[in-house]
Amino acid sequence: MRSLERSVDRIALQTDFCGVVRVEEAGEVRLDTAFGLACRACRVANTTSTRFAIASATKGLTALVVVRLIEQGQLELGSIVRSVLGDDLPLVGDDVTIEQLLAHRSGIGDYLDEDGGWQVTDHVLPVPVHELATTENYLRVLDGHPATFTAGERFAYCNSGYVVLALIAERLTGISFPDLVQELVCVPAGMTATAFLRTDELPGGTAQGYLDLDGLRTNVLHLPVCGSGDGGAYSTLDDVHVLWQAVFNGRIVTARWVTEMLRPRSDVPSQAMAYGLGFWLEGDRAVLEGYDPGISFRSVHDPATDTTHTVIANTSEGAWPLARHLNQVLTPRQ
Repeated sequence: MRSLERSVDRIALQTDFCGVVRVEEAGEVRLDTAFGLACRACRVANTTSTRFAIASATKGLTALVVVRLIEQGQLELGSIVRSVLGDDLPLVGDDVTIEQLLAHRSGIGDYLDEDGGWQVTDHVLPVPVHELATTENYLRVLDGHPATFTAGERFAYCNSGYVVLALIAERLTGISFPDLVQELVCVPAGMTATAFLRTDELPGGTAQGYLDLDGLRTNVLHLPVCGSGDGGAYSTLDDVHVLWQAVFNGRIVTARWVTEMLRPRSDVPSQAMAYGLGFWLEGDRAVLEGYDPGISFRSVHDPATDTTHTVIANTSEGAWPLARHLNQVLTPRQ
């Protein structure tokens, strides 16, 4: 354990890491540490209980909400998206299914195309960020993007698909998506600190997201003021690890559905991973990742060894060196 701690400290120092790291194995915390500042202007330090934005790791929560609705009989994997959208988003194909959205195989156009050649710190949203405060508000940015390929043809990571899933969940239940995440995921899991927070009124104990390794400029003008199905949740190290335990112990969805969600739908060579439904896959290990302006997140759970390692940073690139290191030293040798 001391060698792991020393290597993490060394890399954190070399990279000016700002964030938190935890390694847990079979219920025993091997490493739990924090670096840098949650608020630079006020000189407030990050702690292991600080809340951080988790960006696209939110998609795992969205997938769990959708599968809960399937278990309740409100949806099926094969349900046609158009049956809930009605006349909204006419460029979404009439044959697109829930499963294709979950698996990033729908082919629908993306409002935030990650292959668009822009930098993570660019201002890319086509409307003022304060106008994206509810899932229904996102209709403005979801509309007008033609399909890029035939539904089911191949994998293409798509943020729009997960906002559409959140929209469908809201319309089926009449409950706001943040409240659905609380009711269907956080409460049964025992996640007490996870929530969708407005970026312009972050409460105490929450890390600001910074665009650079130094300076005071935050990400508040770069992201929707309140997230939806594709990103925007805030969480803690404790809640992330509670989430993995709850998923694999069947407290959120049944074991049968966990297996279904972690069944690879696509190989993604560019990421050296596969993708299931809401989760990346490295062999038998499940992965959640998030990457946005001022946010980087990676958490990996190996059910065979009951080992989890998580790195969260409140900078755009900060998590990756430590995440790569932990992936290397904690991956079982064949």
